[in-house]
Amino acid sequence: MCTVCGCSSGNLKIDGESKDHMLDQPHDHSHSHSHNHGHSHDHPHSHDHDHSHDHDHDHSHDHIHHDDHTHDYGKGPAHAHAPGLSQARMVQIEQNILSKNDEYASANRAFFNERGILALNLVSSPGSGKTTTLCRTINELKDKHACSVIEGDQQTANDAERIRETGVKAIQVNTGKGCHLDGHMVGHALGSLNPEEGSFVFIENVGNLVCPASFDLGEAHKVVILSVTEGEDKPLKYPDMFHAADLMLLNKVDLLPHIEFDVEQTIENARRVNPGIKVLQISSTTGEGYSDWINWLEATLALATTGHSFKTENSPSHTKLDVSAVGE
Repeated sequence: MCTVCGCSSGNLKIDGESKDHMLDQPHDHSHSHSHNHGHSHDHPHSHDHDHSHDHDHDHSHDHIHHDDHTHDYGKGPAHAHAPGLSQARMVQIEQNILSKNDEYASANRAFFNERGILALNLVSSPGSGKTTTLCRTINELKDKHACSVIEGDQQTANDAERIRETGVKAIQVNTGKGCHLDGHMVGHALGSLNPEEGSFVFIENVGNLVCPASFDLGEAHKVVILSVTEGEDKPLKYPDMFHAADLMLLNKVDLLPHIEFDVEQTIENARRVNPGIKVLQISSTTGEGYSDWINWLEATLALATTGHSFKTENSPSHTKLDVSAVGE
């Protein structure tokens, strides 16, 4: 069980294939990330867990993380007995989980940066229009830029199938009882995704405005999607997410004539939590506001590719652009 949020992701599936996965398991190992680009990253690390009870069984498993190397973990007992732990022990376990996640996220970030890939972590409540927004975004971009998607849901491959209908590659990550993606899950998915240099990788997180705020995936930016049907106070109710996001897409603005919703109050609430957050108003139904959103994406991708020697017909020029005013 993840003691950060209480969820369990031991029954992780990547495109329907089961993967053993628990960030809170004790392990002591070194591993290398080669990422298919000719060099490796070594990450030696260990985590010690003390237990006041005995377990006379031992089991291990292998799993694939990226497509060219494996890890062999010695798994210890899960912390399903978390309610009986002291507060100090719970804090220690939480710190270990987040530290372990940050190691995987750092490896993912290195992979993205070295290939000039712009990775975005899309977060929202269920029903905000996240998948619809992503499909329209891909259709706007795909003729000029390579795109691929890591799709996170607890169950089903419905959203990944919707993404694949746009013609781009999508990897479905089913978290089971897990309520968020983490750096290790994304690392698993990248091995199958194999995104192109100078491309977009969109990570559609599990619908949840709480837990994804704490877990770095290696992305360049978190983009929070809020629909006008959700209420003006969402940024105040879920401040961690809006504080962690660099951009807020206020979606479904085509419905404003038909509902009571205060756009300015919502933006003010978001900036009370995060004064630097950018806000773009869009409609994924009508396309309103999409020119600003696409401009922001392309300018941000240009920054991601700056300084890289590769250049393909799908990648933008390497001119450094200032994206701070886009959409203001």
